[in-house]
Amino acid sequence: MAKRLFVGNLAYSVTTAQLEEAFSKVGKVTSLNLITDKYSGQSKGFAFVEMSSDEEADKAIKELNNMEIEGRAIVVNEARPKEDRRDSRDGGGFSGGNRSNFSRGNKRW
Repeated sequence: MAKRLFVGNLAYSVTTAQLEEAFSKVGKVTSLNLITDKYSGQSKGFAFVEMSSDEEADKAIKELNNMEIEGRAIVVNEARPKEDRRDSRDGGGFSGGNRSNFSRGNKRW
């Protein structure tokens, strides 16, 4: 399995096609996911790219890290595994207060 790469410091105007073009110069891109805001559709300034082999992924890191796209030096490195965002102390839910009072507009402070 190939390494998944994190690509950061992207200008909001960078497109999937621009990233595909840049990464395909160093190897075969098997997946590319430009992260966008779900409401506005605007880029959040980072993406994830997966190359077809570990060697191509290493080559992409070496050759494309600090490459300038749309006037910004991009960051390319190996993506870390997604972290569990829940707080282990309380199970990740709402902590403190009675939610029913807040939903009726009753302020408790």
